[in-house]
Amino acid sequence: MTNTLIPARLIKISRFTLLLLISLLLAISSYAQRPKTALTPPMGWNSYSCYGAGVKENEVLDNAGFMQTHLAKYGWQYVVVDYCWYYPYPGALNDPKQLQGFIPWFGMDKYGRLLPAADRFPSARGGKGFRHLAAEIHHKGLKFGIHIMRGIPRQAVAKNTRIKGSKYHALDIADTTSTCTWLNHMYGIDMDKPGAQAYYNSLFKQYARWGVDYVTVDDIAYPFSEKEIIAIRKAIDRCGRPIVLSLSPGETPFDKAAAVKEYADTWHISGDFRDNWNSLQNMFGLLHTWESHIGAGHFPDADNLSIGLLSRRGPIGEPRRSNLTRNELVTMMTLWCIARSPLMYGGDLSMIKPFELQLLQNKAVLEVNQNSSGNRQLFRSEEQIAWIAEVPGSDDKYVAVFNLGERNQLIHIDLKEIGFNSNCSITDLWTGDNLGTFESGIRPEVLPHGARLLRISGN
Repeated sequence: MTNTLIPARLIKISRFTLLLLISLLLAISSYAQRPKTALTPPMGWNSYSCYGAGVKENEVLDNAGFMQTHLAKYGWQYVVVDYCWYYPYPGALNDPKQLQGFIPWFGMDKYGRLLPAADRFPSARGGKGFRHLAAEIHHKGLKFGIHIMRGIPRQAVAKNTRIKGSKYHALDIADTTSTCTWLNHMYGIDMDKPGAQAYYNSLFKQYARWGVDYVTVDDIAYPFSEKEIIAIRKAIDRCGRPIVLSLSPGETPFDKAAAVKEYADTWHISGDFRDNWNSLQNMFGLLHTWESHIGAGHFPDADNLSIGLLSRRGPIGEPRRSNLTRNELVTMMTLWCIARSPLMYGGDLSMIKPFELQLLQNKAVLEVNQNSSGNRQLFRSEEQIAWIAEVPGSDDKYVAVFNLGERNQLIHIDLKEIGFNSNCSITDLWTGDNLGTFESGIRPEVLPHGARLLRISGN
């Protein structure tokens, strides 16, 4: 056998390459194993469905105060200021544009990062951002969230602001061909350009200093901007504070399921949910499509709960109470819970009615949302739908039945088909009633457009 001598220069290169590969693998491994921020679906209040682009600080605090007093003990905790918080009041309804010449000029620091409009958020004056408001929310035992748009402000590009922590400027990273079709405030960021990651890093370090716990990033899930999603994920992981990441708007492309599960905590699966029966019916199919991707740390989002007083200041239509009937409100809440969607109340909590409040305070129903597994559609016919889920640590099962028809219906559930071979006891989770013992099947009666949520226990 011939001994082949390897030049020392090649050995050095090989060792260097090996070390580089090992470090890369370790980095990838640690990144893939990053702790998830939202192990259960987030529960809270979001300003959008009631206040559109025009919520004020006192209104945020009023809703937070109500949550602290009436809902926190049931698990509700996030208070989210939705979009255009940097737009001075009064903003236009729907999607307020920035006119030619950057009118109105938004509050912005010297590094091209937007600041809250001081006329709507007085505590933000002097460049303080949301630091004071977040502290007020935290003092109430709650968590604070904001909505942002993908990219960098167009006015930052016009001014060519410096990027904090780098030698680059806004013009170096902006992709002026990448724009939002419905809001003209931002340009996308070219993540292949030097300085691009530094901008997102500086943005989320600022949010961490403010005390932000939850961020919805819009104009990023549809059309899908994967490079910017990855950049935001990296920025959050480096900011020094756990922040829940929600992606918007829907419909998030289903073929991107693996990516959104890796980089985000929640993602919207539809466009804005509306307070009408057609919108609610459509959500059954969307949630069924995404059901295999429901799990700890990754939750398909069916959008805000359209309950209570809506559209006081936009986004759509005149101020009104939800157009969903009582039965439809129960159906919405039941579907969101059995499918483990995030629960974000969309109305004005200070104007809530007793029945609406009861929907948010049922511990047994909320437990389905917060602590169940294997959530999936059991069957669907023209007017009847059933979903099922496992009860962790138990042989019990949750079953939700829905009547899409216009008259009362009996919906049959074969107990043997779902794993029960002996007598079962059934509890109605909405009423708390024990419905008795059943041997082979059950046929709960369901009101038109209504739902029932049951816990089935083997004897």
